[in-house]
Amino acid sequence: MSPIIAPFPANRPRRLRRNAALRAMVRENTLTPADLIWPVFIQAGENAETPVPSMPGVTRKTVDRIAIAAKEAAALGIPAICLFPYTAQEDRTEDCAMAWSPDNLTNRAIRAIKDAAPEIAVMTDIALDPYNINGHDGFVEGETIVNDRTVEALVKMALAQADAGADILGPSDMMDGRIGAIRTALEAAGHQDVAILSYAAKFASAFYGPFRDAVGASGALKGDKKTYQIDPANRETALRAVARDVGEGADMVMVKPGLPYLDICREVRDRFEVPTFAYQVSGEYAMVQAASANGWLDHDAVMIESLMAFKRAGCDGVLSYFAPAAAKLLNS
Repeated sequence: MSPIIAPFPANRPRRLRRNAALRAMVRENTLTPADLIWPVFIQAGENAETPVPSMPGVTRKTVDRIAIAAKEAAALGIPAICLFPYTAQEDRTEDCAMAWSPDNLTNRAIRAIKDAAPEIAVMTDIALDPYNINGHDGFVEGETIVNDRTVEALVKMALAQADAGADILGPSDMMDGRIGAIRTALEAAGHQDVAILSYAAKFASAFYGPFRDAVGASGALKGDKKTYQIDPANRETALRAVARDVGEGADMVMVKPGLPYLDICREVRDRFEVPTFAYQVSGEYAMVQAASANGWLDHDAVMIESLMAFKRAGCDGVLSYFAPAAAKLLNS
């Protein structure tokens, strides 16, 4: 049925925009700290933070500082933190064995967060790129990023993170069949309650550059990731990837990057009716920070407007480096 719209002047849409109270009454979407997941970077050492130059305001934190950040998130009403380890080039290997070590940075940080702020949900990243001497999300044989051998390693990585106490696993590698393999392994190991938030529609984007600086992968990466991440021109490919991951046992799905792919967010939410998230990636964050530093944008207004765009597009939540700043503003 088409909506009934009275002609002007009986219909004056500006009546409901006249003041803040009326605008609030008819607002279609709301944004709260509970909509945010805070991505944080982990580094080795104790009681230290290192700024990420290409991401102003973002630092790599030692495990003890990660625990403090978790307490901050809890106080702000942010429900979840997502962990990404920084690995120096000299600590990366061909076999990526550190990826599933119980004592790697991610697994130590999971345990520290659970001790410091047990109410915070801990999300992890599952991909080999932080540990791979070649900088890729999977094993490299010759010039090929191999799929099935990589999936076997990702399963070991997932089990180690679940054993450490992770609440949400985030496979970001884009290998075929990895969601089904991880879900089967979790069930067999008694981790049936661990959720999977799949990076189901992850595009081969140019917006990831600052993130690669943050995790130490920029200098390591040989070639590009176009043989496993989705072509930015492809809509149907992304939707098939989401369908595959949901069918294999993903509890939630993600679109990455965020703002350049809001059309995909909307269609995923409408078509699949599963919890849908977007990642406001490092390049999106860095652009806002740079423009506001130059006085070209109102930082806080653009931050909130960009986050609201995800809600309007149907997302249930957003991974964003703005999470603590946005939560403080929303709470005030």
